[in-house]
Amino acid sequence: MSTSVIRLARLTGRLLLGLAAVATLAVVFLALISLTDGAGSGLVAWATTLGAGVALALWRGRRRTRWARLVPFLPVAVAAALTATVCVPTVPTTRQYPPALPFVATQHWNLSTGSRVAVYHYPPANSRARHPVPLVYLNGGPVRGISVIDHRFLRHLARKGYDVYAYEQAGGGRSELLPMSQYSISRSVRDLAAFVDRLGKGDVDVLGFSSGGTVLTRALAEPRVAERLHRAVIAEPGPMDGPTARLDGHRGRPSARGLAPDVSGPRSTHVPRYAVAFGLMRLGFLTPDTGLIGQAEGDNAFAAADLGGDTASAYCARDAHRIPDEDTARNFSFSPAASLRVQRTVRDSPSIAPKLRRSRTPAMLMIAECSSQVRRWATAILAHDPAIRRTQYLPGVGHRLWNGLDDNNERAAAVISAFLQDRPAPLPNFPTREEIPTFLRDRG
Repeated sequence: MSTSVIRLARLTGRLLLGLAAVATLAVVFLALISLTDGAGSGLVAWATTLGAGVALALWRGRRRTRWARLVPFLPVAVAAALTATVCVPTVPTTRQYPPALPFVATQHWNLSTGSRVAVYHYPPANSRARHPVPLVYLNGGPVRGISVIDHRFLRHLARKGYDVYAYEQAGGGRSELLPMSQYSISRSVRDLAAFVDRLGKGDVDVLGFSSGGTVLTRALAEPRVAERLHRAVIAEPGPMDGPTARLDGHRGRPSARGLAPDVSGPRSTHVPRYAVAFGLMRLGFLTPDTGLIGQAEGDNAFAAADLGGDTASAYCARDAHRIPDEDTARNFSFSPAASLRVQRTVRDSPSIAPKLRRSRTPAMLMIAECSSQVRRWATAILAHDPAIRRTQYLPGVGHRLWNGLDDNNERAAAVISAFLQDRPAPLPNFPTREEIPTFLRDRG
C-alpha cells in the first residue's frame, strides 16, 4: 500500500472521529436541553456541554505535543458553534401583534376571566332578513388568529342578515397572551361565557369550528354556560375530552395531504433554534412553558409554511392543485406552545359524556366528506348529546368547510341558516344516532 493511500486513510479516519465527536456533543446538548427544559434560553445545556467537551479534549491531549494538543479542541469548537445557534433568538422576544385588518375594526374587550381578547363585529347588511339572535364565531387553532378566509365567510353570513361577532381566543391573533399555566380548555369555555356576558345581548347562537367546536361542545355540557346559548352549530369538531382524544379509526375520504404543492414562504423550522424548540415540544421532551423560547418569541417565529401538510389536509384530494390562500403573511398568527397546552388539557380531562347527556341546547353537527378529523370525534358528540337535532354531511369539501371554492361558502351558509332559523335542512339528516355504525364503516 502506498504512503499516500495510508495518509488518506488516516485523514479519513480522523475526520470521521471528529464528526462523531461533534455529533456526540450535539446529542448530549439536546439531551441536556430536554433535562433542563431549555433553562436560560438553552445556555445552561450549552455551557454544560461545552465544559464536558473541553474536559474531554484536555484529557485526550494530555500526552501530545504542544500543537497536537489543540486538535481535540476542533470538534468541540465546531459543536459549540452549531449548538450556540439554538440559544440565540432570531425574532423579537416580545409579542409582535398583527397589524389591523383593512376591512374590519379590531376592538379589545376585557373579560371577567382576566382575558383581553380581540373582537370583530360584522353587523347585518340585510335589514329585511335580519336574524334577531347574535351569532358568535369560535375559530379553530386552538390558539390561532382568525384567518382572512374565515373573515370572508363571516362577512358572507352578515350579508344574509346575521349580526356576527367573533373573537380570537386568549393568546391568539391580536388577543393578549396569558401566562402559559393559564391556558386550558376549561379557561376557553369560561372565556366564552364571559364574552357572551360582556356582549350583553341575551342568548346567542354560536358557530364553533374545529377546536372551536370542542370549546362549544364542552360549553353545552356546562349548564351555567349552556343557559346563555340559544343554538349551537358544531362544525368539524376536535375531540371533546380525554377518552375521545384517545380514539382512533377512520377519517374522511382522501384529503389533499401529500398531493398539494408545498406551502411557499419562510419557515421557522428551518432555523435551528425553532426547529429544536418546536420539535422537542411536539415530541413531549420540552414543556409548553419551556425556558428555551418564550411564548411571545415562539408566536413571532411560527409561520404559515410551518403548518406543512396540515393546510392541505383540510381540502379534498380533487382540490390539491387549487387550494386557496387561507390567510396573509401579515395576518397569520399561531401560538404553538399555547395550542399544545390546551390540547393536552383536553387529552388529560375526564369524560364529559355524563354531563353532555343532560344538554338541552338545540345543536347541529356539520361533518365534511374529506374530513381530516377522526370520525369518532364527531360521532361521540352525536351519540351523547340528545339535543343534537340534525347532522349535515357536506359532500365535496374537506375539514375547511367554507373555503371560497365553487359554491362551498354558499352551501355551508345555507346549512347553518336553515338550522338557526329552524327551517328544513338542505341536506339529509345523516348520520343519525342509529346510523353511526354504518357511517363509521362506509364513510371512512
